[in-house]
Amino acid sequence: MTIRYTEDHEYIRVEGKIGIVGISNYAQEQLGDIVFVELPSVGASYKKGDEVAVVESVKAASEIYAPVSGKVVEVNEKLNDEPGLINADAAGGGWLLKIELADEGELDALMDEAAYADHTA
Repeated sequence: MTIRYTEDHEYIRVEGKIGIVGISNYAQEQLGDIVFVELPSVGASYKKGDEVAVVESVKAASEIYAPVSGKVVEVNEKLNDEPGLINADAAGGGWLLKIELADEGELDALMDEAAYADHTA
């Protein structure tokens, strides 16, 4: 299992050809209490860097960008009723979407955990 991060604080946890996408724990701490999530449609395709979702907190709305290109194969429906799952477990139950990777090579441009820790320090 590979986990990579973007400079905009999205993570992607890769399992085979599927990437599980969410926002980092650091990002949810910066946003504060998350009150609404706008998720993409299953079956929609995105290019790396496209806006795929919106997370709204009591402080601000934040666009979420695709860390890689691919097709959305699942969204976390639980977030419609429980957006606070992102605050409670950003890297686990608070994931946003699953994307089928179009080009695994795009992962190479993302940060690993050590580089991301330096980025947020």
